[in-house]
Amino acid sequence: MIEDSSSELWVAALVVILCLLLSAFFSAGETAFTGASKARMLFLEKGGDRRAILVNRLLQMRERFIGTVLIGNNIVNIGVSAFATSVLVAIFGDGGALYATVIMSVLVIVFAEVMPKTIAISSPDKVSLALSGPMSWVVAFIGPLAIAIERLVRLMLKPFGIHIGANTPILSASEEMRGQLDLLHKEGNVAKVERDMMGGLLDLEELSVSEVMVHRTKMRTINVDLSSEEIVREVLSSPYTRMPLWRGSQENIIGVLHAKDLLRALDAVGGDAGRLEVESIALESWFVPDTTSLRDQLKAFLTKKTHFALVVDEYGEVMGLVTLEDILEEIVGDIKDEHDLSVQGVRPQPNGSVNVDGSVPIRDLNRVMDWNLPDEEATTIAGLVIHEAQAIPDTGQIFTFHGFRFQVLRKSRNRITALRITPLAVLRKADEASPSARRTPA
Repeated sequence: MIEDSSSELWVAALVVILCLLLSAFFSAGETAFTGASKARMLFLEKGGDRRAILVNRLLQMRERFIGTVLIGNNIVNIGVSAFATSVLVAIFGDGGALYATVIMSVLVIVFAEVMPKTIAISSPDKVSLALSGPMSWVVAFIGPLAIAIERLVRLMLKPFGIHIGANTPILSASEEMRGQLDLLHKEGNVAKVERDMMGGLLDLEELSVSEVMVHRTKMRTINVDLSSEEIVREVLSSPYTRMPLWRGSQENIIGVLHAKDLLRALDAVGGDAGRLEVESIALESWFVPDTTSLRDQLKAFLTKKTHFALVVDEYGEVMGLVTLEDILEEIVGDIKDEHDLSVQGVRPQPNGSVNVDGSVPIRDLNRVMDWNLPDEEATTIAGLVIHEAQAIPDTGQIFTFHGFRFQVLRKSRNRITALRITPLAVLRKADEASPSARRTPA
């Protein structure tokens, strides 16, 4: 009788150990495969690593894999708890249920959850590669059950208007990359400049040319009816190499004059500007819709082998111009050379506030100051203030939104020309540091 009890205990111990190992396998697999680097797995797969091929297959069927792990882990944990309870109740009577609950809770939490997940999260790539073979067999075996349960859940959610696409990620690929970049920057592995450049690449699809163009009010153009000598002087005094030509009105662009073409033509006539026919050496104007994405416009620049285009709205009216440099600046930041104008319109103040020209694009301000002001509803900082205020504010008015205080410094007609922006965190620090804030009542 004693030998039978002893053998039962040994069998019970072996079953508990086996179930704990299986539970640890599922816990480690879930954590490792979720945290594994897809880029590294793809690199290893291209190198012929069969384990990486299995990992990528499992990651492609993400919902089935997660369902399999949850089902397997729950079956094992429930089974081992029930088995341990029945054995301990047979040995200790009614008190065995309490012993089983305490003992199995400790064993499952420590050895089947915390320990394997800690190991997996420290080296997700290595662990996922090591578990790729066994996990593939488990998914193949339990997968059909997971699919059936998944379909049942979808049917149960349909009456509530919740529709879940198969293998549909919550975040898009670009959003996942942004999240990774922000996380790596926060951890110090990616510098701000590198994060901004990579983020700029991801933004090319979302931004349109109207958001980065030089507005027509700031375009430097030349009246083609001026004398050749005056046109030469205009081109030589300009910081730009390409100048739109207009006739009658500045909206009527008839061509684009390139400084190099003008100098070649001037050399061909022996330097006599009076003999130039400026209109004949001008390039044909290229008009693009204002809704064109920066990615498509970049491809178009590369295809046409030109760096300059005029932006028009739906009515064909010229809104501004966009250059290859404007698009590149969205990736690498502001590009300046010895001929560029030095005024950027962003002037940080000693007290932590920033004086900003109203025409400064929100994206440029965010990049320079490492802020996160929204740019969905407006392109310029003045446009953001008008949008939030739902009116054209007067000089001196102050608004607070998005964690900043905006004060209108100057206004010209209906345009805000200058603003003072102060982060609320700076204001709070200033209030805390003031003598009145530190004074205690007598």
